[in-house]
Amino acid sequence: MELLPVEIIKINKKKIDEIDNIIKSIYRLIIYSRYHLDDDLLDIYLNGVSNLKDLLSLKNAQMEAQNEEEAKEYLLNLKVSLDFVIEEIILDINFYKEIQLFQLLRLISPETNAIHPNRYRQTLVQIGAHICPDPKIVPQLVSELFFKIQSISNPIIRAIYFHHELIRIHPFADGNGRVTRIAKNWMLMYDLYPPIFISDAPQKKEYITTLAGSFKELMIYPNKWNNYTEQFFEQELDRLLINSKLLYESINLIGKERENKQINK
Repeated sequence: MELLPVEIIKINKKKIDEIDNIIKSIYRLIIYSRYHLDDDLLDIYLNGVSNLKDLLSLKNAQMEAQNEEEAKEYLLNLKVSLDFVIEEIILDINFYKEIQLFQLLRLISPETNAIHPNRYRQTLVQIGAHICPDPKIVPQLVSELFFKIQSISNPIIRAIYFHHELIRIHPFADGNGRVTRIAKNWMLMYDLYPPIFISDAPQKKEYITTLAGSFKELMIYPNKWNNYTEQFFEQELDRLLINSKLLYESINLIGKERENKQINK
């Protein structure tokens, strides 16, 4: 397996600019609005992120757990993982090194870590029609991936690229999807973007279908940007755009409510 060359990624600058403008609008409210106090604005932002975090946890638990008991355990582990990520971000720690993958695996999928503690998978795995790389080359591919993301300056593209490629490598025996999504959202949230999440079952199906198509094309033409890979990047941008709008609306609404109270006094 060859990793997707960073230089062939087609970036939708218009959509990224739209996301960035929304994020800037959020911080204009926080900094300049006369209807927000500093402490209130911090609380509003954290509540907005928490609401997205809860939705992220709920949807992932519903769509990946096999039964109610498993969903409860999954949800608990996911909340612990996201709390850990938020604490790291507060300490100004971004996601950028391999050891952090194992930190996330221990939190999000402790049962998997117990099987192969602090090690990548030792067996061949297949996801759908995609045969993942031989376990002997997994450490090399993961190291190369971490090296490659350093050359991607835009945090959104960096996070999406990392997600796409780590799933393709599938470094662990289990828990790869969960670890990958938390890692991706760590990168996004560090740069003050909301997390990206799958909001419903149709989106989940679309996500799986698009990734499968992308992996298939890249196995045949590893150095060629294809329609499926482009679709995956676009779908992730769309999800981030929706979440950014939701965050702005939630913050703006509280400011308007406070403004109306002031007017009606």
